[in-house]
Amino acid sequence: MQSTPIKNGASDKDNKTEGRHRYGLGILLIICAVFIFSIMDALVKYLGSQSLNSIYIIGIRFTLTFFWTLLILKPWKHPEVTRTKHLGLHLIRAACMIFAAFTVFVALKYLSMPAMTSIVFAAPLIVSILAGYFLGEKIGPRRIVAVIIGFLGVLVVTRPGTSFFSLAALLALLTAVLNAFYSMTTRRLSDHDRPETAFFYTALAGIIVLLPILPFFWETPDSWTIWLALFVLSVLSTLAHGILTIAHKYAPASILAPFYYAQLISAIFLSVIFFKQVPDKWTLIGGSIVVASGLYVFYREHVRKKEKRESQSAR
Repeated sequence: MQSTPIKNGASDKDNKTEGRHRYGLGILLIICAVFIFSIMDALVKYLGSQSLNSIYIIGIRFTLTFFWTLLILKPWKHPEVTRTKHLGLHLIRAACMIFAAFTVFVALKYLSMPAMTSIVFAAPLIVSILAGYFLGEKIGPRRIVAVIIGFLGVLVVTRPGTSFFSLAALLALLTAVLNAFYSMTTRRLSDHDRPETAFFYTALAGIIVLLPILPFFWETPDSWTIWLALFVLSVLSTLAHGILTIAHKYAPASILAPFYYAQLISAIFLSVIFFKQVPDKWTLIGGSIVVASGLYVFYREHVRKKEKRESQSAR
């Protein structure tokens, strides 16, 4: 008579353990992805130092990325990845990614990787501001205060009125805005389309926009290391976004989001190792403020969703 509840209890425990393992795998994948993004930034910074045209580099990257995407998704065998009723949102998402690639390239010519990463981390704070209008999310006073403090952190990094504040810092901030719109369109699309579909249309839009103009900016590199860097950049771009897609199958976005901030650690590490650029105290202080504010915003969002679920279950 008592065997049934004991068995059920064990089953519940097993399910919780399995859930934790799945979440743990998703978190590990996110950390791997953001480390790859930091390597990509290092490659972009290296390519920028080689006096190559930014449109040429971005065009090569997206052309090769589209090739890898076709090999992975095989849309001729799986036509369902191309089916969508929200093509406009896919195009907006892709445009944000393409323009962000350009702003990152230019900004990294003049900014260190930690400074660039710290400024770009303002994206979740921008999402919090715009989510009320574009996503219909309610923004409470605590999140508003966290966003204000986060932007103060951005000001600490950029230091308006000093020699550090420049067009490059503004481009980094523009990258954060583009990433915010990229994030919001991704949220909207996640309710309707498969992640693979968004992956496909982003790569497709990139090649449609950049391939026709690429011949006008063609520059034949005079070093095999540049060719290798371009090749690796395209592979890593495809790999990182593929890992992100898989990670979100193992854990919800609310669990994974805070771990994106691990990129600041990898950016500092790679910046010191490859470019001998040690972040100054203002970058470290401002970056810490931005990260802390972003983590609090994610925490409040988690609390809000939990309260909403509890309220619905109580009815």
